[in-house]
Amino acid sequence: MNAPHTHLPRHLLTLQDLERGTLDALLVRAQAFAEGHYDRRSLDGIAVCTLFFEPSTRTRMSFTLAAQRLGADVINFDASTSSTRKGETALDTLKNLEAMGVRGFVVRHHEDGAVAALAQHVEDGTVLVNAGDGRSAHPTQGLLDMLTLRQAKGADFSKLKVLMVGDVKHSRVARSDLQALRTLGTGDIRVCGPASLLPDDGTLQGCNVSHDLDAALEGVDAVMMLRLQRERMEEGLIASLDDYHRDFGLTSTRLKRAASDAAVMHPGPINRGVEITDEVADGPQSLILRQVSNGVAVRMAVLEALLRG
Repeated sequence: MNAPHTHLPRHLLTLQDLERGTLDALLVRAQAFAEGHYDRRSLDGIAVCTLFFEPSTRTRMSFTLAAQRLGADVINFDASTSSTRKGETALDTLKNLEAMGVRGFVVRHHEDGAVAALAQHVEDGTVLVNAGDGRSAHPTQGLLDMLTLRQAKGADFSKLKVLMVGDVKHSRVARSDLQALRTLGTGDIRVCGPASLLPDDGTLQGCNVSHDLDAALEGVDAVMMLRLQRERMEEGLIASLDDYHRDFGLTSTRLKRAASDAAVMHPGPINRGVEITDEVADGPQSLILRQVSNGVAVRMAVLEALLRG
């Protein structure tokens, strides 16, 4: 099967300026991969490195599987056992791997803008995928969330009511999801959370913002819960985890306010009993594990488009 005709930039750093047609094409291609239609030699002879300076389970493993399924040679870089512990910079690490013939880099970093900064220094023919940088962006998570919604609710996002709940302020996933939802023309984007965890930087432009979860849930087609980013936030932004769960935790009782077939999503890792109860996370409306599965297909589509295009 041929790759879709897309207008991807050289690197995938954000979904901010991705055209609707390109986003749709990537989702269509990812759906084909999810159904098992792909060439296992597509990236034969191409070396891909997962260059992670921050811990990860789902993102790193799914990128590794994605590259392997397309036939790439995969190198998994572990900052904890590398020369970065001796003072080597991220750029020096990348350039050394590039000198060994690596042409695809999947980069996760704790600093905002770090992946874009690295992209300015690579050779022609080398491509970077942002696997999450600081609070800024996580574009492939945004794409896999859109694929999951598309599978559950259809390709016409204009009729959807989608609610995002929780710590938007510290969430790169939230920023990428909101960018994608706007690009796809989502009819009603709602955001709910404590005022201390909602950003004031333009991220919520076009969203219906609320601090009342019960009201925000009314009639929604999908609920996207967010993890409390406790490692990124200052102390005192929430009173306590118990208070947060009481006001913004998704329970089976609360979920009844949404549409009867509302999809429940969460990017993981889940703080069970804080953002969401076990009953909902593991319940019939939960698409959380489907999101994980779709991550492999989406990352296959991105790697193919960048490294073959």
